[in-house]
Amino acid sequence: MESEEFKCPMCLGLLQDPVTIPCGHSFCMNCITGCWDNEDQKGVYSCPQCRQTFTPRPALGRNTMMVDMLERLKKNELQPTAEAHCFAGPSDVECDFCTGRKYKAMKSCLSCLLSYCEVHIQPHYEVPRLRKHKLVNATSQLQEKICSQHDRIIEVFCRTDQKLICMLCLMNDHKGHDTVLAAVEWTDKQKKLLQMKGDNQNHIQQRDKELQQTQEVLHTLQVSAQEAVNETERIFTELISFMEQKRSEVTESIRAQERADVSRAEGLLEQLEMEITKLKSRDAEMEQLLQTEDHIDFLKSFDSCCPAPVSEISTIAFTPHLSSTDILTPAVKKIKKMLLKLRPDHKSKVSASRSGGCSVPTAERDYS
Repeated sequence: MESEEFKCPMCLGLLQDPVTIPCGHSFCMNCITGCWDNEDQKGVYSCPQCRQTFTPRPALGRNTMMVDMLERLKKNELQPTAEAHCFAGPSDVECDFCTGRKYKAMKSCLSCLLSYCEVHIQPHYEVPRLRKHKLVNATSQLQEKICSQHDRIIEVFCRTDQKLICMLCLMNDHKGHDTVLAAVEWTDKQKKLLQMKGDNQNHIQQRDKELQQTQEVLHTLQVSAQEAVNETERIFTELISFMEQKRSEVTESIRAQERADVSRAEGLLEQLEMEITKLKSRDAEMEQLLQTEDHIDFLKSFDSCCPAPVSEISTIAFTPHLSSTDILTPAVKKIKKMLLKLRPDHKSKVSASRSGGCSVPTAERDYS
């Protein structure tokens, strides 16, 4: 497939006997000669592509370099790489010499202040005068490599002012200063940068080690705290279970005592009610006898109305108010005392270790 760079802009065919005019564009010898022949009457000759004018008519010389490149292209010896001949993207540096859609530049010339693709950079490798030009990797910041004051290449570093300068700056404003070639300063700074990079890597390793140690301490703290929480949960679960059991036992004891006392009290009530009934009946008989006016009848009935001796009723010994303090077993009292020690206002005898270890009060397990 024919390359667009080797086509004549006039006949659109592959360049035949190529010549390059002063503006840099190339044409077939016959094409440009015929064009300029028609402009002889005007005496002003122009480039058919960029319309730049020339006076007088430029002499045309055969572009031998282009001829060689065309020969190689015809023989498929010139095999442009995909990278060299791919079109420039938004982030690429464009070739300043390409026309139409531009290819990606491979090199920039600090002497020409232009960037070239792999095809258009070839003259800098083959033309003796162009070989002296300073080539760098393609960059869009060419002006930053040129002294804004003297429009010369920056190639000197002033250590006194810590500034990049050109040769004219060295002879004028920086005369007598401590200066070296930029390449020499680059070598020294490279060594310093390598040393700084080594120091920085040592700092990274040290911080990584400290980070790992901190993570281990954090993990130990979390595990220790979780173990303390689990142990505390287990202890308080046992305490709650034991206290529930004792509460049930104490409640049953209170109810049993209540039932015994109530049974005895109810028996006493029944006995007292029977006794009161008898006494009331006798009281009614005595009231009736008191109403008798017949002396004989009164005296006959008097002995039967004499009250019999009142029998002694045994009293029931019980405490009318039940106190939980009197009923609690010694084991429950021991737990109550232990729980009081766990109150926030009680001074704990157990302190947490400052090294990250956790400790909790240990409840007595002898609940019996």
